Amino acid sequence: MHSLSAIIVCMNEQDRIRPCLESLKHIADEIIVFDSGSTDNTLAIVREYTDKVWITADWPGDGFQKQRALDKVSCDWVLIIDADEWLDAEMKASIRAILSRPQIEETAFKLPWGNVILGKQLKHGRSARAPKRLFRRAGAHITPVVVHGHIVTEGRTGTISKGYLMHNSLRGFDHLLEKNRSYAWETSRKYFAQKTRSYGIPFAIVRAIWTFFLIYVLRLGFLDGQRGLMMAVMFAQASFNKYAGLWYLEQSEDGKASR
Repeated sequence: MHSLSAIIVCMNEQDRIRPCLESLKHIADEIIVFDSGSTDNTLAIVREYTDKVWITADWPGDGFQKQRALDKVSCDWVLIIDADEWLDAEMKASIRAILSRPQIEETAFKLPWGNVILGKQLKHGRSARAPKRLFRRAGAHITPVVVHGHIVTEGRTGTISKGYLMHNSLRGFDHLLEKNRSYAWETSRKYFAQKTRSYGIPFAIVRAIWTFFLIYVLRLGFLDGQRGLMMAVMFAQASFNKYAGLWYLEQSEDGKASR
Protein backbone atom coordinates (compact mmCIF):
# COMPACT_ATOMS: atom_id res chain seq x y z
CA MET A 1 0.00 0.00 0.00
CA HIS A 2 1.26 3.46 -0.88
CA SER A 3 2.02 5.74 2.06
CA LEU A 4 0.05 8.91 2.75
CA SER A 5 0.95 12.23 4.39
CA ALA A 6 -1.89 14.52 5.45
CA ILE A 7 -1.27 18.28 5.60
CA ILE A 8 -3.25 20.75 7.71
CA VAL A 9 -2.57 24.47 8.06
CA CYS A 10 -4.48 26.13 10.86
CA MET A 11 -4.92 28.88 13.43
CA ASN A 12 -7.44 28.98 16.29
CA GLU A 13 -9.48 25.99 15.12
CA GLN A 14 -10.24 24.31 18.46
CA ASP A 15 -13.96 24.18 17.69
CA ARG A 16 -13.56 22.39 14.34
CA ILE A 17 -10.27 20.56 14.00
CA ARG A 18 -11.00 17.37 15.96
CA PRO A 19 -13.40 15.85 13.36
CA CYS A 20 -10.74 16.54 10.74
CA LEU A 21 -8.05 14.74 12.73
CA GLU A 22 -10.35 11.85 13.66
CA SER A 23 -11.14 11.25 9.99
CA LEU A 24 -7.42 10.80 9.26
CA LYS A 25 -6.99 7.93 11.69
CA HIS A 26 -6.18 4.56 10.06
CA ILE A 27 -5.54 6.17 6.68
CA ALA A 28 -2.74 8.77 7.04
CA ASP A 29 0.73 7.48 7.84
CA GLU A 30 1.71 10.92 9.08
CA ILE A 31 -0.13 14.14 9.85
CA ILE A 32 1.81 17.37 9.31
CA VAL A 33 0.39 20.50 10.90
CA PHE A 34 1.56 24.07 10.32
CA ASP A 35 0.02 26.42 12.85
CA SER A 36 0.40 30.18 12.46
CA GLY A 37 0.10 31.13 16.12
CA SER A 38 -3.04 29.68 17.70
CA THR A 39 -3.98 31.24 21.02
CA ASP A 40 -6.77 28.76 21.86
CA ASN A 41 -6.61 25.00 22.50
CA THR A 42 -5.87 24.03 18.89
CA LEU A 43 -2.29 22.86 19.47
CA ALA A 44 -3.21 20.72 22.47
CA ILE A 45 -5.84 18.94 20.37
CA VAL A 46 -3.47 18.52 17.42
CA ARG A 47 -0.76 16.95 19.59
CA GLU A 48 -3.18 14.20 20.60
CA TYR A 49 -2.90 12.98 17.00
CA THR A 50 0.59 13.93 15.79
CA ASP A 51 3.94 15.22 16.97
CA LYS A 52 4.79 16.66 13.55
CA VAL A 53 3.75 20.20 14.38
CA TRP A 54 5.40 23.43 13.23
CA ILE A 55 4.47 26.84 14.63
CA THR A 56 5.24 29.79 12.40
CA ALA A 57 5.56 33.38 13.53
CA ASP A 58 3.97 34.68 10.35
CA TRP A 59 1.14 33.99 7.92
CA PRO A 60 2.61 34.34 4.44
CA GLY A 61 -0.61 33.23 2.76
CA ASP A 62 -2.40 29.99 1.94
CA GLY A 63 -0.23 28.77 -0.91
CA PHE A 64 3.05 29.70 0.77
CA GLN A 65 2.13 28.01 4.07
CA LYS A 66 0.96 24.83 2.39
CA GLN A 67 4.18 24.65 0.40
CA ARG A 68 6.11 24.88 3.67
CA ALA A 69 4.15 21.89 4.94
CA LEU A 70 4.56 20.02 1.67
CA ASP A 71 8.34 20.37 1.99
CA LYS A 72 8.16 18.35 5.23
CA VAL A 73 6.28 15.27 3.99
CA SER A 74 7.98 11.90 3.88
CA CYS A 75 5.32 9.79 2.13
CA ASP A 76 4.81 9.24 -1.58
CA TRP A 77 1.19 10.50 -1.62
CA VAL A 78 -0.23 13.63 0.00
CA LEU A 79 -3.69 14.71 1.13
CA ILE A 80 -4.26 18.41 1.80
CA ILE A 81 -7.20 18.96 4.13
CA ASP A 82 -8.37 22.09 5.91
CA ALA A 83 -9.14 22.19 9.62
CA ASP A 84 -12.86 22.66 8.90
CA GLU A 85 -13.02 19.60 6.62
CA TRP A 86 -13.19 15.87 7.24
CA LEU A 87 -13.40 12.65 5.23
CA ASP A 88 -16.64 10.74 5.45
CA ALA A 89 -16.54 6.94 5.71
CA GLU A 90 -17.03 6.36 1.97
CA MET A 91 -14.28 8.81 1.07
CA LYS A 92 -11.86 7.13 3.45
CA ALA A 93 -12.66 3.77 1.84
CA SER A 94 -12.18 5.25 -1.64
CA ILE A 95 -8.78 6.71 -0.77
CA ARG A 96 -7.70 3.48 0.89
CA ALA A 97 -8.69 1.54 -2.24
CA ILE A 98 -6.66 3.89 -4.47
CA LEU A 99 -3.57 3.64 -2.27
CA SER A 100 -3.89 -0.15 -2.25
CA ARG A 101 -3.41 -0.37 -6.02
CA PRO A 102 -0.04 -1.81 -7.06
CA GLN A 103 0.25 0.96 -9.65
CA ILE A 104 -1.70 4.21 -9.69
CA GLU A 105 -1.98 5.65 -13.20
CA GLU A 106 -3.25 9.04 -12.06
CA THR A 107 -0.96 11.54 -10.38
CA ALA A 108 -3.78 13.35 -8.56
CA PHE A 109 -7.44 13.06 -7.59
CA LYS A 110 -10.28 15.49 -7.04
CA LEU A 111 -12.49 14.91 -4.00
CA PRO A 112 -16.20 15.85 -4.21
CA TRP A 113 -17.04 18.52 -1.67
CA GLY A 114 -19.83 18.06 0.88
CA ASN A 115 -20.46 21.64 1.97
CA VAL A 116 -22.51 21.95 5.18
CA ILE A 117 -24.61 25.07 5.85
CA LEU A 118 -26.73 25.29 9.01
CA GLY A 119 -26.33 21.57 9.64
CA LYS A 120 -27.41 20.46 6.15
CA GLN A 121 -25.21 19.27 3.31
CA LEU A 122 -25.58 21.20 0.07
CA LYS A 123 -25.19 18.99 -3.00
CA HIS A 124 -25.62 21.48 -5.81
CA GLY A 125 -24.49 24.95 -6.82
CA ARG A 126 -20.91 25.79 -5.96
CA SER A 127 -20.93 22.90 -3.47
CA ALA A 128 -20.95 20.50 -6.43
CA ARG A 129 -17.26 21.21 -7.00
CA ALA A 130 -14.50 18.64 -6.52
CA PRO A 131 -11.17 20.26 -5.53
CA LYS A 132 -7.87 18.53 -6.22
CA ARG A 133 -6.55 17.38 -2.82
CA LEU A 134 -4.96 13.93 -3.16
CA PHE A 135 -1.77 13.76 -5.20
CA ARG A 136 1.57 12.10 -5.75
CA ARG A 137 4.34 14.01 -3.99
CA ALA A 138 6.90 13.72 -6.77
CA GLY A 139 6.74 16.70 -9.11
CA ALA A 140 3.98 18.54 -7.21
CA HIS A 141 3.96 22.03 -5.76
CA ILE A 142 1.52 24.64 -4.44
CA THR A 143 1.03 27.94 -6.24
CA PRO A 144 2.65 30.80 -4.25
CA VAL A 145 -0.45 32.93 -3.60
CA VAL A 146 -2.08 34.45 -0.52
CA VAL A 147 -5.62 33.12 -1.10
CA HIS A 148 -6.54 29.60 -2.20
CA GLY A 149 -3.27 28.07 -3.33
CA HIS A 150 -3.69 25.44 -6.04
CA ILE A 151 -1.99 22.06 -6.26
CA VAL A 152 0.05 21.77 -9.45
CA THR A 153 0.79 18.24 -10.65
CA GLU A 154 1.97 16.51 -13.78
CA GLY A 155 0.01 13.78 -15.51
CA ARG A 156 -3.65 12.77 -15.35
CA THR A 157 -6.05 13.85 -12.62
CA GLY A 158 -8.95 11.58 -11.69
CA THR A 159 -12.09 12.23 -9.63
CA ILE A 160 -13.16 10.02 -6.74
CA SER A 161 -16.76 8.96 -7.31
CA LYS A 162 -17.76 7.66 -3.86
CA GLY A 163 -17.70 9.69 -0.68
CA TYR A 164 -17.28 13.33 0.24
CA LEU A 165 -14.71 15.70 1.58
CA MET A 166 -17.06 17.25 4.12
CA HIS A 167 -16.74 20.99 4.73
CA ASN A 168 -18.24 23.06 7.55
CA SER A 169 -16.56 26.43 7.18
CA LEU A 170 -19.06 28.83 8.74
CA ARG A 171 -19.20 29.81 12.39
CA GLY A 172 -22.13 32.16 11.76
CA PHE A 173 -23.50 34.66 9.27
CA ASP A 174 -21.05 37.30 10.45
CA HIS A 175 -18.24 34.84 9.69
CA LEU A 176 -19.66 34.30 6.19
CA LEU A 177 -19.71 38.06 5.58
CA GLU A 178 -16.14 38.46 6.79
CA LYS A 179 -14.87 35.58 4.61
CA ASN A 180 -16.70 37.03 1.63
CA ARG A 181 -15.09 40.44 2.23
CA SER A 182 -11.54 39.26 2.94
CA TYR A 183 -11.33 36.71 0.11
CA ALA A 184 -12.70 39.19 -2.40
CA TRP A 185 -10.25 41.91 -1.41
CA GLU A 186 -7.24 39.59 -1.41
CA THR A 187 -8.27 38.38 -4.86
CA SER A 188 -8.59 41.98 -6.06
CA ARG A 189 -5.05 42.64 -4.86
CA LYS A 190 -3.78 39.44 -6.50
CA TYR A 191 -5.39 40.34 -9.84
CA PHE A 192 -3.95 43.86 -9.60
CA ALA A 193 -0.45 42.50 -8.95
CA GLN A 194 -0.88 40.24 -12.00
CA LYS A 195 -1.93 43.30 -14.05
CA THR A 196 -5.34 41.79 -14.75
CA ARG A 197 -7.74 44.43 -16.09
CA SER A 198 -11.05 45.14 -14.36
CA TYR A 199 -12.92 46.44 -17.45
CA GLY A 200 -14.85 48.75 -15.13
CA ILE A 201 -17.84 48.51 -12.81
CA PRO A 202 -20.28 47.37 -15.54
CA PHE A 203 -18.11 44.27 -16.04
CA ALA A 204 -18.19 43.63 -12.27
CA ILE A 205 -22.00 43.70 -12.41
CA VAL A 206 -22.05 41.31 -15.38
CA ARG A 207 -19.69 38.94 -13.53
CA ALA A 208 -21.98 38.98 -10.49
CA ILE A 209 -25.06 38.18 -12.60
CA TRP A 210 -23.21 35.40 -14.41
CA THR A 211 -21.96 33.91 -11.12
CA PHE A 212 -25.50 33.82 -9.72
CA PHE A 213 -26.88 32.23 -12.90
CA LEU A 214 -24.05 29.66 -12.97
CA ILE A 215 -24.44 28.61 -9.34
CA TYR A 216 -28.20 28.85 -8.88
CA VAL A 217 -29.43 27.71 -12.31
CA LEU A 218 -26.79 25.83 -14.30
CA ARG A 219 -25.37 24.03 -11.26
CA LEU A 220 -28.86 23.47 -9.83
CA GLY A 221 -28.33 25.46 -6.66
CA PHE A 222 -32.09 25.99 -6.46
CA LEU A 223 -32.41 22.33 -5.43
CA ASP A 224 -30.71 23.22 -2.14
CA GLY A 225 -33.62 25.47 -1.15
CA GLN A 226 -33.11 28.73 0.69
CA ARG A 227 -29.58 27.72 1.69
CA GLY A 228 -28.72 27.36 -1.99
CA LEU A 229 -30.28 30.74 -2.79
CA MET A 230 -28.36 32.45 0.02
CA MET A 231 -25.05 31.01 -1.11
CA ALA A 232 -25.67 31.90 -4.77
CA VAL A 233 -26.31 35.52 -3.76
CA MET A 234 -23.23 35.57 -1.51
CA PHE A 235 -20.94 34.25 -4.25
CA ALA A 236 -22.43 36.73 -6.73
CA GLN A 237 -21.66 39.51 -4.25
CA ALA A 238 -18.11 38.20 -3.85
CA SER A 239 -17.67 38.16 -7.62
CA PHE A 240 -18.80 41.79 -7.86
CA ASN A 241 -16.52 42.77 -4.98
CA LYS A 242 -13.46 41.18 -6.60
CA TYR A 243 -13.75 43.12 -9.84
CA ALA A 244 -15.03 46.32 -8.22
CA GLY A 245 -12.06 46.15 -5.86
CA LEU A 246 -9.73 45.66 -8.80
CA TRP A 247 -11.24 48.69 -10.53
CA TYR A 248 -10.82 50.69 -7.33
CA LEU A 249 -7.14 49.78 -7.14
CA GLU A 250 -6.67 50.83 -10.75
CA GLN A 251 -8.19 54.23 -9.99
CA SER A 252 -6.71 54.95 -6.60
CA GLU A 253 -3.44 56.26 -5.25
CA ASP A 254 -3.31 53.09 -3.13
CA GLY A 255 -3.17 51.08 -6.30
CA LYS A 256 -0.40 53.21 -7.77
CA ALA A 257 1.60 52.89 -4.56
CA SER A 258 1.33 49.10 -4.48
CA ARG A 259 2.59 48.52 -8.03
